[in-house]
Amino acid sequence: MTEPHPGSRPTLEAVAARAGVSRATASRVVNGGAGVRPPLVDKVRQAVEELGYVPNHAARTLVTRRTGAVAVIIAEPEIRIFSDPFFSQQIRGISKELTARDTQLVLLLVEGPGDYDRIARYLAGGHVDGALAFSLHTDDPLPAIARRTGMPTVYGGRPSWPTAPGDRPVPYVDADNRGGAREAVRHLLFLGRTRIAHIAGPRDQTSATDRLDGFHDVLPDADPELIEDGAFTEESGARAMARLLERRPDLDAVFAANDLMATGALRVLRERGRRVPEDVALVGFDDMRGVAETADPPLTTVRQDIEGMGRLMARLLLRGLAEGPANTPTSVITETALVRRASA
Repeated sequence: MTEPHPGSRPTLEAVAARAGVSRATASRVVNGGAGVRPPLVDKVRQAVEELGYVPNHAARTLVTRRTGAVAVIIAEPEIRIFSDPFFSQQIRGISKELTARDTQLVLLLVEGPGDYDRIARYLAGGHVDGALAFSLHTDDPLPAIARRTGMPTVYGGRPSWPTAPGDRPVPYVDADNRGGAREAVRHLLFLGRTRIAHIAGPRDQTSATDRLDGFHDVLPDADPELIEDGAFTEESGARAMARLLERRPDLDAVFAANDLMATGALRVLRERGRRVPEDVALVGFDDMRGVAETADPPLTTVRQDIEGMGRLMARLLLRGLAEGPANTPTSVITETALVRRASA
């Protein structure tokens, strides 16, 4: 049996010899290939651990034409990403799934229009095997960049951009935003509220428009004065709440399209002397850790599995890379659930 020389770097040949398999079999196991019987896989992995073998990344890339890295592209400025817990939870889910598959995460942020050229060059340069993109807006150039560079991409959120005839369906992961919004509004009606306002998210994002549509599904004749736009931030929720109270001081309930806007609305309601939920019932959307539960009072909110959606995005991309795009589902819609707390 061939053993590595003391102080030398263990080779793939030494792993194969220790496991009692051919070099080709050892290579398939180390590089994540299929077609190797489980007992042999176990032997190779044990040999890798015993010898402390570390694959040569450059050589593996030449053989597999894979970099072992995935780009995570968030179409929002840095200040928004690091202040909104939604993004940290989704990135956590993505990171967990990629780490479990021995794949590196490369984070790419969009501060302004000039960053798209940089991202396009990076994707075209062969630095990553695929991309995960979320928080896209209607006119976002990222889908066109992905098509132009041929980069396999899975999106977070229902696509809203136009596709050309013959294009493959776009794979994406999203929550049942419309259904969750319907449940939130029905809950407020069940409580006996009759003047229900809605703080909507940005109209150029499908999560916001789907939640607005869910609101209208239950209240098709809602007074337009009871609807105000926000930007998925706490401050925008506060501003929207102030405008709503100026127009309709008699409102008795609010459905905010995310938890951050709901906390901003809660702050303004308390400043204006409105008791929550006695005077105004309040429901958010997301059930974000560190936001909904720590609000005072804790928010009733629609729960979506943010971390789970991140894991699912990564899983779909890696499956498509391993098995081909034909085996990647075109869309996955995850369930939502209303979490009843003290604000409604």
